[in-house]
Amino acid sequence: MKANEPKRKIFTDAVDLIGGGEPEVSGINCVEMLDVDAIKPFRHHPFHLYEGERLNDMVESIKEHGILTPVIVRKMHYGYEMLAGHNRQNAAKLAGLKEIPAIVKDNLPDDEAYVYVIETNLMQRSFTDLSVSEKAAVLAERYDKVLYQRKRDEIITELKELEGGSDKGGHDVHLSKNRDSLGDEYGLSGRHVARLMRVNQTIPEIKELLDRGEMQLTAAVQLSYLPEQGQKLALGASEKFGIKITESMAAKVRKGPMTEKAITEAIAGVQPEPDPLGLPVEEKPIFKPIKLSAGIREKYFAETDPKEVEDIVDKALAAWFKKRR
Repeated sequence: MKANEPKRKIFTDAVDLIGGGEPEVSGINCVEMLDVDAIKPFRHHPFHLYEGERLNDMVESIKEHGILTPVIVRKMHYGYEMLAGHNRQNAAKLAGLKEIPAIVKDNLPDDEAYVYVIETNLMQRSFTDLSVSEKAAVLAERYDKVLYQRKRDEIITELKELEGGSDKGGHDVHLSKNRDSLGDEYGLSGRHVARLMRVNQTIPEIKELLDRGEMQLTAAVQLSYLPEQGQKLALGASEKFGIKITESMAAKVRKGPMTEKAITEAIAGVQPEPDPLGLPVEEKPIFKPIKLSAGIREKYFAETDPKEVEDIVDKALAAWFKKRR
């Protein structure tokens, strides 16, 4: 770093960034130095890792100051599983560190482990900054994955103590398990909360499509009721024929039998059977969807729902062709 350059910021939260000073850790939270490669990510970790400038800043900060706030892991039969610190671990590897400081939790049940994963990320980022799939994971945890409110409060208190007692997220830890009151906290209707919670039941590939804005939320909700294999078959048919799954298609898949043939027909229509004599069968043309460029989406549809975008484009094209005639 050049002498006249402004110093990169030192990240100061104890969530997924390095801390601004040595934490005061009690005897039950003793810090150990662990091999950076010995810690496996949390199973089905619902949050995206940092990229771009945010990641670069973290790497540079770690190179200059080291990891000042330990990650939190739990002891498993195969080694260690990350609870809080996925981004710090990733940045530490890029910075060339071989070991990282960690607080090790023994005999931690799954429901309590999930609290660490969700709440540490919420302390770092506001709910509105999360992607669709990340919001779904947060709402699901807050609604039905935390069985004991007192234990949950104890975990959050511990996390705040590790980061110096601040409450960056500003969220109330005393939550009702009612969808409407949960929605009130985040400015969502109870119905929207229910939809997001259903999304948490989808496979990772569907979550990725949602986060990229390539699938409607309502379509993902319908697919969430399918078993994992059914969801995979639906996506397979969508990719094979270049057809975007709509809510009505997904609803049809949900009502039909869970066979590849039935799911393909629900999405792409009835496919022609091969001729027993080997003669070519006339196939109906399959139209692939047209994708808008990032520039056009940002210029005209930055905050527009995908279904509304489709309606606007349909009306605009109808008016254009009518004028052309």
